[in-house]
Amino acid sequence: MGRNVQPTYKTIVVSDLHLGSKGAKAAEVNEFLKANSCHQLILNGDIIDGWQLKKGGSWKKKHTSFFRAVLKMMDSWDTEVIYLRGNHDDFLEQVLPLKIGKQFSIRQDYMLKSFGKKFFITHGDIFDSITSQMKWLAYLGDIGYT
Repeated sequence: MGRNVQPTYKTIVVSDLHLGSKGAKAAEVNEFLKANSCHQLILNGDIIDGWQLKKGGSWKKKHTSFFRAVLKMMDSWDTEVIYLRGNHDDFLEQVLPLKIGKQFSIRQDYMLKSFGKKFFITHGDIFDSITSQMKWLAYLGDIGYT
């Protein structure tokens, strides 16, 4: 793609894909990302479902295709990717904060500045006392849900 063409959006936010679980909507999001472009892509938690993968969930080609689409956006549009940790991808806490090059970072939360305003972006599980304080109960609920 030519860099003299402007991306479709300034920012795109994607949340709760749960890659690795049966209910993951990877194909739909892949199609959306292929059809759109942005300066900044915010992956707002639970992109990878570490809980399901630990329980024997399956990683499919379409899940890998999602990350290929993200890498293509980074290459084609210089898209900055900000990956925010969610409760199902809490394994990322071990590497927080992490910055890889100029375009990719993993963090807990993010302050988006747009049109002179600030927007606090976080996955939201921190506001749920069960997922943040009683992790064992959250895991039990996940078993019942899936």
